[in-house]
Amino acid sequence: MTDRRLIYAATFLRALATGLLGVLLGIYLARLDFSPAQIGQVLAAGLAGATAAALIATLLGDRLGRRRLLVALGVVAGLGGMAAAWLSAFPAMAAAAFLGMMNGMGRDRGAALIVEQAILPATTGDAGRTGAFAWYNVLQDMGHALGALLAATPALLLENGPASELLHLRAGIGAYALLMLVSGLVCIGLGRAVDSAPQASARPSLAPRSRRVLTRISALFALDSVAGGFLGAALLSYFFFERFGVGTTAIGALFFAARVLNALSHLGAAWLAKRFGLVNTMVFTHIPSSLLLVTVAFAPSFEVAAILFLLREGLVEMDVPTRQSYVMAVVRPEERTFASGVTHLVRLGGWAVAPAFAGWLMQGLALAAPLVVGAGMKIAYDLMLWRAFRNLKPPEERGRTS
Repeated sequence: MTDRRLIYAATFLRALATGLLGVLLGIYLARLDFSPAQIGQVLAAGLAGATAAALIATLLGDRLGRRRLLVALGVVAGLGGMAAAWLSAFPAMAAAAFLGMMNGMGRDRGAALIVEQAILPATTGDAGRTGAFAWYNVLQDMGHALGALLAATPALLLENGPASELLHLRAGIGAYALLMLVSGLVCIGLGRAVDSAPQASARPSLAPRSRRVLTRISALFALDSVAGGFLGAALLSYFFFERFGVGTTAIGALFFAARVLNALSHLGAAWLAKRFGLVNTMVFTHIPSSLLLVTVAFAPSFEVAAILFLLREGLVEMDVPTRQSYVMAVVRPEERTFASGVTHLVRLGGWAVAPAFAGWLMQGLALAAPLVVGAGMKIAYDLMLWRAFRNLKPPEERGRTS
C-alpha cells in the first residue's frame, strides 16, 4: 500500500508538470519566433526522446531495477527541462526536448508509466484492478488540470510586473523542470518489492497466445497514437491561440476544466466497465468524443469551441484506465512489464511522428486540419478494435452474458 501511494504521488507530480508544459510549450515556442513547422518538429523531438526512454524501460526495465529507472527518468527529464527554459535556437531546443523527453501532449504517457503500470496490478486482485487504474488516472488528470491552471501564472505575473512575457514563459518551463525532478526523487522511497519481477534477469519473452494478442492490439494502438499525435495539448493550445486570439489565461482555464472532466470520466469508465465490459466501454465512449472534436474545428467563436471541446474531454479519456486494465489482464503477470512497454512504445512512436506532420498541415493547408484528420483516424481505430477484441474477455468478464 505504501508503494502504491508513492507511485500515486510521483504520477501526480509528473502529471502536474505535463499539464503545465502542454499549455505553455506551443506558445513559448511561438514567442521564440518558431514557425508552425518548427514547433511541430520540437514537439516530435521531445516525443522521440520519450519513445527512446520507453524502449529502454520495455527491454531493460526489470533488469535495471524499476525503482532505479523511475528515479533516473525524473532526474533526466528535469535536467532537459532546465536546458529548454534558457535556450532560444531551434536546433538546441530540439536537442533539449529530445534529451529531456519533453511531452507536449498535455497528458503523461511516458516511460515511467510503463514501470508503474507493471507494478500496480500486484497491489490488488482482479476485481480491484480496474478501480486501481481508475484512481491512478484520476490523480494523473487532476495533476493535468492543476498544471493547466498553473500555466496561467505567467500571464498573471505579466500584468503585475515589469518582466517580459518571454521571461515569464521561461519561468513556467523552469517550474515544469523542477516538478519532473521531484517526481523522480519521490521514487527513492519505493520498497524493494517493486523490483521483484519474474524473469528480471532473463530476456523478455511472451507466450504464443500473448504474442498474438499483443501484436494485434499494438497495431491498433499505433493507429490511435498517430491520430492522438495530431491532437496534443500543445498543438490544440496553439490552435486556440492562433484561431481565436486568446491568451494563456483563457487556455489554461479551459484545459483545467478539461482535465477535471477527464479525471471524473475515469471513475465513470470503471463503473461502465463493470456493466458493459472493458472493450465496449473503450469503443463506445471514444467514438462520440471524436465526432465532437470535428465540430471544434469549425466552431465560430472561442466560447462555442470551448463548450464543444469540454464535451469531448468528458468522454475522450474513458478508454485510458479500461485499456490499461485490459492489456494487463490478457497477458500473464510475468509478461506485464514487457506488454506495458510494447503498448506504450507504439503509442509514443505514433505521437512522435504525428506533430511534425500536424505542424506542416497547419502551415500549408489549414489551421484546423490536424483536428479533422486526427478525429477521423480515431474513429477508424475504435471500429477495428471492437471488431478484433469484443470476444476476448478479461478474467472478471468470463462467463458474463451481457
